[in-house]
Amino acid sequence: MKRIAVGFSGGPNASQIVECVKLAEHLGYESAWVAEGHGGDQFSVLSGCAVTTSKIKLGTAISSVFVRSAPTIAMAAATVDQLSEGRFILGLGSSHRVQVEPEHGIEFGKPMLRVRETVHLIRQLLENGSVNYNGDTIKIENFDLWFEPHRKRIPIYLAGLFPKMTAICGEIADGIILTRSTLKTATDIRENISVGTTIAGRDPSEVEITSLLPTAVAETRAEAMDLMRPGLALYIGFFPRYNKLIASHGFEQEAADIATAFKKGDMEAAHKGVTDAIVDATGVAGTPFQCRDRIEAYRDSGIELPIISPFARGPGAQKVFMDAIKACAED
Repeated sequence: MKRIAVGFSGGPNASQIVECVKLAEHLGYESAWVAEGHGGDQFSVLSGCAVTTSKIKLGTAISSVFVRSAPTIAMAAATVDQLSEGRFILGLGSSHRVQVEPEHGIEFGKPMLRVRETVHLIRQLLENGSVNYNGDTIKIENFDLWFEPHRKRIPIYLAGLFPKMTAICGEIADGIILTRSTLKTATDIRENISVGTTIAGRDPSEVEITSLLPTAVAETRAEAMDLMRPGLALYIGFFPRYNKLIASHGFEQEAADIATAFKKGDMEAAHKGVTDAIVDATGVAGTPFQCRDRIEAYRDSGIELPIISPFARGPGAQKVFMDAIKACAED
């Protein structure tokens, strides 16, 4: 089967995600990724996945370097890696100021440096079993793991959207986790990654390019496009960084209009502001055949691992995810 993965960001509960991941493994999916936010504790969910599957890789997409301490992230990562017998990938990122500060009461300062120092500390701790760290954003005294990790080197992927962060990915990460990519994104990103790999003396091919792809499957393309609008309106309206990303894809006015409507609480206008062109450019929407064709186009564009990312809330969320997993699997 061609490479494909599935990502979860709220919707199904923990037990339902486990069932979805079991289905994905059965259908040949390479990996499953769980976000951090309001959908349950990602490491707990992934632990449940780890003990009920045997082949599928499991990852975080992403864990925030602000809302958990670096040693806590390292311990959680090593735990899931042990339970899965070496199938874990640690996805890290800064998250967003609009979440970190008001929702967690933590100052969102120097995010790129915080990511860099977190990666350095985690690798030291897993390799040596203990760490003392005196960084600019992190200071740790005499932290010991008290157990032997299954692997001393767990793959670390970093979220990145813009040149500075993608260059850091090239310098220190094993992979990059993009989101809402277009068919042009991988080419542009590879150039930025090369800036970092040159600094580190690495080959750019050592950094895998993955992308979360908003996904909706329906009987008609029009229905699928409509299913995509609420999720895109939320992300474009609430998160300044995603608003900037969509604007950079050539939708500057649309992104501004959606943000304005969202701030006013006019969700109908925000949803209408998500045009067919935005949906078509930044995700996977359509019939099962159309979705598989679009995923193949992303592979051809340089997205090495497409990660389908359905958006669903409420009692029917598990079915939405399972239907998408089935529809996007190769025949």
